[in-house]
Amino acid sequence: MSITRPLILLTNDDGIHAEGLRRLQQAVSELGDIVISAPESQQSAVGHSITLYDPIRVHEISVDGSFYGYGISGTPADAVKLAVQALLPRRPDVVLSGINNGANLGFNVLYSGTVSAATEAAILNVPGLAFSFAQKKDPPFRWAVPHVTRLTKWILEKGLPPGVALSVNIPALPPEEVKGYKLTRQGISGTRDIYDRREDPRGNLYFWLTEENPPHEVDQNVDMVALNRGYVSVTPLFNDLTAHSKKEILAESLEGL
Repeated sequence: MSITRPLILLTNDDGIHAEGLRRLQQAVSELGDIVISAPESQQSAVGHSITLYDPIRVHEISVDGSFYGYGISGTPADAVKLAVQALLPRRPDVVLSGINNGANLGFNVLYSGTVSAATEAAILNVPGLAFSFAQKKDPPFRWAVPHVTRLTKWILEKGLPPGVALSVNIPALPPEEVKGYKLTRQGISGTRDIYDRREDPRGNLYFWLTEENPPHEVDQNVDMVALNRGYVSVTPLFNDLTAHSKKEILAESLEGL
C-alpha cells in the first residue's frame, strides 16, 4: 500500500457479500488504498454492540480468486474497532459504512449497525460516514455511487471535527434528479413498530416485528423531510448523548432531594 494515498476503510452491517458494500468500493476505488473489514453475516439493527464474551474470528475473503476483505465474526462496531487497532498497517484517513438498503432516519440511527460503524470511527478519532439509500427492495445502488464519491472526496480534503460522524441518507432518485445536499438534524421520530402475532404449526406463539412509516415532520432541516424533498440528507452525529438543554430543569428538580 502507498504511504501517500489515503487509506480508506470500508464496512457495513449487511454482511461482507452485500451489493451495497461492493458499490461502496466502486465509488471510492480511485480515491485511495481500500481495505474492507465487515461482518460475515447480516448484522442490521445491532446498534453499537461489541463482542465481549466470544472470540472475534477473522477470515480472508476472496472474490474471483483475489483478496477482497476481512470477514469478521462480530458486529459492525467490532469490524471497525478491530481493523483500526489490529488489522490495518496504519490509521485510516476515513471510515465509510454502507451502502445500506433503506434509510436511517430519526431515532432509528440508534439501532442502525451502519451508523454505529461510523460513530465507532468517530470514537477512535477517525472521520466516519454512514451511507444509506432510501429504498429497501431491489435498490438501484448505482444511483448512490456519485454521491458517495463526491462526499468522500470532500471529507478527505476538509476532514471532520473530532468525535463527529456523518449519517448520509440518499434519496432513491437518479443523480440528475437529486436537488442537492442539505445539512440536517436528526429527527425525533422513527418508524412505528408493529408486532405481528402468529402461531406456528405446533401451536407455539411467536411475533414478527414489522413497521409503519414514521409520523410526518415538517421542519425542512430534519433528515426525513430533506430526504423526502429530494435532497441528500447529511446529519452530523456526536457521541455525547447528554441532554444539555434539559440540565437546568433537572438541576432545579434535584435541589429538593
